[in-house]
Amino acid sequence: MDILRMDVVVALHICFSEENVYKLAQDVTGRHPNEINKCYVVFISNSSRTVPLWKQRAGKDEDRLVIWDYHVIFLYHPEPEKCLVYDLDSELPFPTYFRVIPANEFLKEFSSDRRHMKRSDGTWIKPPPNYPAIQTATNDHNLEDYIQMDTSKGPGQVLNLTQFVQRFYKPAT
Repeated sequence: MDILRMDVVVALHICFSEENVYKLAQDVTGRHPNEINKCYVVFISNSSRTVPLWKQRAGKDEDRLVIWDYHVIFLYHPEPEKCLVYDLDSELPFPTYFRVIPANEFLKEFSSDRRHMKRSDGTWIKPPPNYPAIQTATNDHNLEDYIQMDTSKGPGQVLNLTQFVQRFYKPAT
């Protein structure tokens, strides 16, 4: 099954890239379960938590620039010479660091009570999606484990740009 031809049904929510990717991974699991082991979730961040992204749906000016503390994309890597990037918000080249997690592991382990989207007074920065927060049986919030880019902590692997390209890009010969 070529995931490129799938009609992925995901309701996108601005400022909730990790939940958008979670829902995309859920959709792939439900509709194409044999493909989920070829999928990865990538958290992009850095130690200063300033990831500039242009052409974002949430951007305001002509360049649509936003500075996120992190951003999340979805990869489909069906064969060594093919890797498709699903960035549900951005049209940009990649920033520096990437935390890569197998999509099936992400679906089992990821949880977020959405606290990062609330102001100190408890009001929402942006309205949340209308479905319940994503939580596991053992954890209600582990988003920080995915965003921080310490290679000795958190799920999956943290790769720099060179390592990321070497892992997912194999030019056709």
